[in-house]
Amino acid sequence: MAKKILMSVSMRCQKCRSEALKIGAKTTGVTFVGLEGEEKDKVVVIGEGVDAAGLALRLRKKVGFTDIISVTDVDTSK
Repeated sequence: MAKKILMSVSMRCQKCRSEALKIGAKTTGVTFVGLEGEEKDKVVVIGEGVDAAGLALRLRKKVGFTDIISVTDVDTSK
């Protein structure tokens, strides 16, 4: 079953947003990466077998403070 991971990431500029999307897209098992929120400060990742803690760690190293908001199951069989 696919998981939807929502993370709050401290992104100050467009370059930071772009880097966060690249990191999410490179992660194994990811099928969708996007930005959410009024200020585009939340990263949404959907995929199977995605390690939320590992992804958060990579985002912290490359972009800035990252906090996991939620991890939920998503039905992709539609």
